[in-house]
Amino acid sequence: MTPSWRKPAGMLGILLLITLWCVAIVSLSTIVGSWQWLGQLAFYLVTGLIWIAPLKPVLLWMETGR
Repeated sequence: MTPSWRKPAGMLGILLLITLWCVAIVSLSTIVGSWQWLGQLAFYLVTGLIWIAPLKPVLLWMETGR
């Protein structure tokens, strides 16, 4: 069985997604920093979890090619 190119490409894509997501969230930190602590908590909780949503299709593509 020959190794698939999808796994390395998918891993690089996931790393790129995480990097871009972190840059986007950090760039908003000056705005979010002026919010009250409860708003900051909600923002960082949601943005800390929402990046996981695009991973399922990428992982499926890596494993099956669909």
